[in-house]
Amino acid sequence: MQLDAVLFDIDDTLCRYRRSGAEILDAAFERTGHEPFITLPEYHGHYPDFVDDSDSMDDLRERCFAAIAESKGRDPASGRAVAQAYAAERDHGNVEPLPGVEDALSAVEGMPVGVVTNGAPEMQSQKLAGIGLEDAFDVVVHAGYDAPAKPNPEPFETALSALSASPDRTLHVGNSLQSDVAGARAAGLGSVWVPDSDEPAEPEPDYTLSTLSEFPSLLSERAAIDGQSGRAATDE
Repeated sequence: MQLDAVLFDIDDTLCRYRRSGAEILDAAFERTGHEPFITLPEYHGHYPDFVDDSDSMDDLRERCFAAIAESKGRDPASGRAVAQAYAAERDHGNVEPLPGVEDALSAVEGMPVGVVTNGAPEMQSQKLAGIGLEDAFDVVVHAGYDAPAKPNPEPFETALSALSASPDRTLHVGNSLQSDVAGARAAGLGSVWVPDSDEPAEPEPDYTLSTLSEFPSLLSERAAIDGQSGRAATDE
């Protein structure tokens, strides 16, 4: 079946920070003079609690850090202070493209292409600019801001509407099973998983790639299968 469109995630799919979150968090505690009382898994675990109600990434982080501080019997203000120091350390434009990005985008040249990302517009736009892709996409949906966060199907549906694409003729490419694969499935899209960890493959993606460099081959294989199916139907 010929594709109408392809959608991509941004974080750890198209690019990654040159400085890890752990490095930034350590620097934030050093800046504030607080002993470390927040871990990245705790921060990421609180993310879904506030993402739909926050108006920026900085606001989201402050809410998360304040909640973690309060849960540990600390003044929420200390959590907000660490979040502000984290924001001062983090440069959203200091990112690098992941292997195969140019190959993947070349393979979809001439096709409607979009982004569905969990992240604030001011943050995600800096990342795309940082890897020279600020004008590469026909639509960018900031889930959690323009629509509910992934895996809610709404941000995918918003992108499909903007591209005039059918879900069953669209692929979404991302690194997260819980956000990208589950969200794509909920919206009726095909899912392409490019894992950045060894997490169990549940929910099961339609396709799994080691890197985006393999994406052109995936499209070629799909086209070949579609061609064979079309000839078979004609023969009948």
